[in-house]
Amino acid sequence: MKFLLIGDIIGRTGRTALKHFLSDIISNKNIDFVIANGENAAGGFGITKKVFKELINMNIDVITSGNHIWDKKEVLDFIDKEDRLLRPANYPQGVPGKGYNIYEKNGKKIGVINLMGRALMGIPLDCPFRKFDSIYKNIEKEVDYIVVDFHAETTSEKTAFGYYVDGRADIVFGTHSHVQTSDEMFLPNGTAYITDVGLTGPLHSVIGMKIEEPIEKFLTGMPKKYEVATGDLLFQGLIVDLENKKLERLRLIEKKH
Repeated sequence: MKFLLIGDIIGRTGRTALKHFLSDIISNKNIDFVIANGENAAGGFGITKKVFKELINMNIDVITSGNHIWDKKEVLDFIDKEDRLLRPANYPQGVPGKGYNIYEKNGKKIGVINLMGRALMGIPLDCPFRKFDSIYKNIEKEVDYIVVDFHAETTSEKTAFGYYVDGRADIVFGTHSHVQTSDEMFLPNGTAYITDVGLTGPLHSVIGMKIEEPIEKFLTGMPKKYEVATGDLLFQGLIVDLENKKLERLRLIEKKH
């Protein structure tokens, strides 16, 4: 089975990049299952129902998220009803939405787990390592594959998590930092891993935002309102072919004239 894992979708520019690249990738690469992180898909912060449906209509099977999932308050109105939208599973008990789910595609059952790291995130979360353990016990006998979006700030926490679940999860892909890493590999016990799949959105930006505002914030220390950059399109992701043990990291650019 071939999976396509897409980096954080940044606003309208990210959705435009998806429209430009995704259909051809799915067709030309014979992709079976698509997972994309959509927590920044609406205006760069959060997700709305309209944007959620737009992404699903592009043949994305599951949309994962992270700390920005609550930025658009309307998400509270629909996240409990949408099985294909996940929030991190290690939020405290009682938080709306689902942190994992099982999906059927092409005769296979795929367990998708969304977890968030704790290092430098500033959110009181349960331990993602132990949360994986508890979810794994619940689903390991029901599924053919387990895929984890590990949404975390530090590379060390992502790497440690990858090795911790090696041989239990089939795929671990990192999100949140919006900068693609070049360390895609199969870990010793067979788990496909990458520290961060990057972003899908504007090529010339500061992690997806217009360049001027972050520079001004770094120069002055004063708060700035960030806006999604426009211009040249960037699509980043990872194709995982589990049957043939092959990985293909994607970094595609479309120049806007």
